[in-house]
Amino acid sequence: MDALRKLEILADAAKYDVSCSSSGSNRQNKKGGLGNASAAGICHSWTDDGRCISLLKILMSNSCIYDCAYCVNRSSNDLPRATFTPEEVADITINFYKRNYIEGLFLSSAVVKSPDHTMEQFIEILKKLRDVENFNGYIHLKAIPGADKKLLDKAGSYADRMSVNIELPTEDGLRMLAPQKKQNEILGPMNDIKQGMLQSIEERKIFRNSPKFVPAGQTTQLIVGATKDSDYRILKLSEGLYNDFQLKRVYYSAFVPVSTNPLLPRISSPPLVRENRLYQADWLLRFYGFNSDELLSEDKPDFDLLLDPKCDWALRNIDKFPIEINRAEYHMLLRVPGIGVKSAQRIVSSRRFCQLDFDDLKKLGVVLKRAKYFITCKGIHSGIKSMEPVNIRANILGDSSKKDPRQLSLFDLEGGMGNDLKIELPV
Repeated sequence: MDALRKLEILADAAKYDVSCSSSGSNRQNKKGGLGNASAAGICHSWTDDGRCISLLKILMSNSCIYDCAYCVNRSSNDLPRATFTPEEVADITINFYKRNYIEGLFLSSAVVKSPDHTMEQFIEILKKLRDVENFNGYIHLKAIPGADKKLLDKAGSYADRMSVNIELPTEDGLRMLAPQKKQNEILGPMNDIKQGMLQSIEERKIFRNSPKFVPAGQTTQLIVGATKDSDYRILKLSEGLYNDFQLKRVYYSAFVPVSTNPLLPRISSPPLVRENRLYQADWLLRFYGFNSDELLSEDKPDFDLLLDPKCDWALRNIDKFPIEINRAEYHMLLRVPGIGVKSAQRIVSSRRFCQLDFDDLKKLGVVLKRAKYFITCKGIHSGIKSMEPVNIRANILGDSSKKDPRQLSLFDLEGGMGNDLKIELPV
């Protein structure tokens, strides 16, 4: 099998990993044109300052010894199999980089022979890229749960970012759908990576040239909807991962029904709205000062699919509103639906010079169609007269309740990704 065929198989096998978003474009070059677009292989990620970068996203192999019920690459599934050699992965990466197709590598793999063997192959690839080819581009490596700590340490000395996929929120879920995986074999490597990063930071305080260990941090990925675990259970887990392992991100992947197994839920399409609500709640945990017990509870274990989590929280805590925009503390401004981090900062800065009114708020980026129910400006309230949550909810939903509540798919839109598509973030 030639390298191009392997690339087609292994790039396609990597598309269900959503730690980055794939291009989804497939366009052949025209006479006199420059370059092709490929549906698989190149994905996009974002830097801390918001720049979009292109990564070569492939599996080293899809020949897996595990038989996880939810996974397209499980050992019992009948599909084309391929495995790259370390030399092939290094050659493809360098050639793509020199042609300016990519700015880095996103490398994952099925578990070949054993976790240790797969990690040893990864390390061979990284050695060739870093030591032989002097490749200084970005590398994101998926660590294999159950691999020896020494192998993880070695890989971490080469990679910019590492991630260990937690896959399912609970040990019961793993036992049911992925019995060959153990939760402690997933959490253990996460802790090892965290300790390696902390040690590296301390060493660099003493020796400036001490080698970096996973300088871009670690992430993980959770599958949403493959088991009956509630949003509250998933959010509590994410909160614990951020606190205990200092993760950069938790990625939520709506379960894609690519397998037929009696243990899997019978759904026709991935629960994308639920995935979106979890991303919004994750944002509230990381940047808005919320905790999981404020957003959900055992009595209310799942998010409202029609309202974003912040709006839902505000309506359940309506006794805290309305707040006066010219006097409210910063942390309360962040809790008003329609006010984001930047607009809250602008409000705090601007009101030192003058009292703000609704026109001022609009100029500062506040989404008044949601915020007006929860605030007053100079003592004036412009929402509805009643502060009953049911009435405010009806007004917020308004015409949106008549729309199809399903999350848009970028690839179902006519002409691909539309320029007018807005990604809904919690503000």
